Amino acid sequence: MNVSKNATILKWLLLAGAVYFLATAIVHMVRIKIPLLFVYYDAPSYGYQDRIISFLSFGWSVFLFTASIDPTKNRDAVKAILIAGLAAVFGLSIINHVTDFHALSPDIHPAVFRKEVLVLSVYEAALLMFYFLVMREENK
Repeated sequence: MNVSKNATILKWLLLAGAVYFLATAIVHMVRIKIPLLFVYYDAPSYGYQDRIISFLSFGWSVFLFTASIDPTKNRDAVKAILIAGLAAVFGLSIINHVTDFHALSPDIHPAVFRKEVLVLSVYEAALLMFYFLVMREENK
């Protein structure tokens, strides 16, 4: 079977997400605060919180990798990733909107958090776009 260009792009986007979340899992496990891999990198956190995020990020990595193997056959996994991704972007946006980060520390830069969520939103939008393009091609 000939794989479409859109399916190939979706596959690579999912694989890129798997690598991103694996890197996120690693930096949270070892507590190296790197912006974008550690969304609230300059907010205070506890080691147990970082390790919980590490386990959850590893799970995302596994799901994204599994879906990337063949996005057209793993359609339900891709749908679940898209729904969870939308919820994550929405949730992070709410956190950024309602949290008084300066009350936690005057050294926190919340504008960076909004930019990081914007990057994740663009990634989510790309996943959505290529998912729907692939589905449209398959329904022809």
